[in-house]
Amino acid sequence: MSKDDIAISVRNLTKTYRLFGHPGDRIKQFFSLGLKQYHREFTALKDVSFDIKKGETVGIIGRNGSGKSTLLQLICGILKPTTGTVQVNGRVSALLELGAGFNPEFTGRENVYFQGALMGFSEAQMKDRFDDIAAFADIGEFIDQPVRTYSSGMFVRLAFAAAIHVNPEILLVDEALAVGDRAFQAKCFKKIAAIRERGGAILIVTHSLEQVAHFCDRALLLDEGHLIANGDTSKTLQQYLSRLHEKVDEAPEASKVSTSSTNSAPDLVQGHPAYNPGETRWGDRAATIFGVRIIQGGRENPKVIVPGIEAEVEYCINFHKDIEHPLCGLAIKSLEGAILFSVNSLQLSGLSGIGRRKTNDMVKVKFTFQPFFDCGEYLLTAGIASDTSLGIQPHDRRYDFLKFRVAHPVLPTGEIDMAPSFDIVVPDT
Repeated sequence: MSKDDIAISVRNLTKTYRLFGHPGDRIKQFFSLGLKQYHREFTALKDVSFDIKKGETVGIIGRNGSGKSTLLQLICGILKPTTGTVQVNGRVSALLELGAGFNPEFTGRENVYFQGALMGFSEAQMKDRFDDIAAFADIGEFIDQPVRTYSSGMFVRLAFAAAIHVNPEILLVDEALAVGDRAFQAKCFKKIAAIRERGGAILIVTHSLEQVAHFCDRALLLDEGHLIANGDTSKTLQQYLSRLHEKVDEAPEASKVSTSSTNSAPDLVQGHPAYNPGETRWGDRAATIFGVRIIQGGRENPKVIVPGIEAEVEYCINFHKDIEHPLCGLAIKSLEGAILFSVNSLQLSGLSGIGRRKTNDMVKVKFTFQPFFDCGEYLLTAGIASDTSLGIQPHDRRYDFLKFRVAHPVLPTGEIDMAPSFDIVVPDT
């Protein structure tokens, strides 16, 4: 990989903070000339190294306090490293913690121009962009009100709109998209995809594993300031989930469950006509999804789905362990990653819906719904998990594993088939 292909290069990065128990201790430390220590040190990042290529989208995951936000602040220059280096090749636009960089007493309009000035844009250049920024944020007359009066949703709308309309070559996003509604998130995802397509690098800090699974080419896992994983998205997500649920330094035995039980079924999903080879899959494999089909109007796995007509999604589950409270789920997303429909067996039945299952059990589950979608392509996600005292433990999450198309039925003449009928109504005499 040549240096010209690198957007961000981090080498041996360490950040240590001095923590003082009392404000006066800072003065004491200054006058002690290093002879006495009035503080304790906390190292938020410890010898972290990685590269981000141009055109690559990378997710940063980890528990609270693992150093994710500190890392982004070091990359965009808000913080200075204690040791190590950060090299950035391109214009950086950062959307960090809610409110970062905005003056609460300034109006939205004033903050947009202020942010542009910080990025090196002239007033005239920002004036050319302002209408697009205001239209994207879509906060109406609040654009001329002080941002201290904004809701969190309005704040993130304006902040994101300002960040992406300065043609960033590197975009850093820290949890900001968790605030906006789904419609706004869909717009954001389209913009992020456009930045990536033109060769921009994107670094996302988020607790939304769906966003990481859908968008990221790979993922970085931080734990107590250490970079413990850097690579395949599915494997990194599984390692993160294992740490969350098992609280050990290495992947637990649960993540190594063998699928070679006496009643193990082969994976038939990859043979489905709508299978998406770009799926992201993770889980401890205590249960696995091995078959799926879509049914509508008596047709199995139709080439297109017709809007408004009841459809069924069936998938088969093979249990490789005893599962006390299995939980099944289904979601449909746009190609940009916005979740348009999601449901699980707990929501629909008030219970898991399939009861306790034993090793080698096989179960077929079915979700029925009416697909009120616009014409276009969509992605289907399915999963089997356990509802535990520690939260949801994924066994087999198959994100975006089917890609299907929604279209109106068309007659040979090219007209839309409205299923018309005709009858003569004889008036009463």
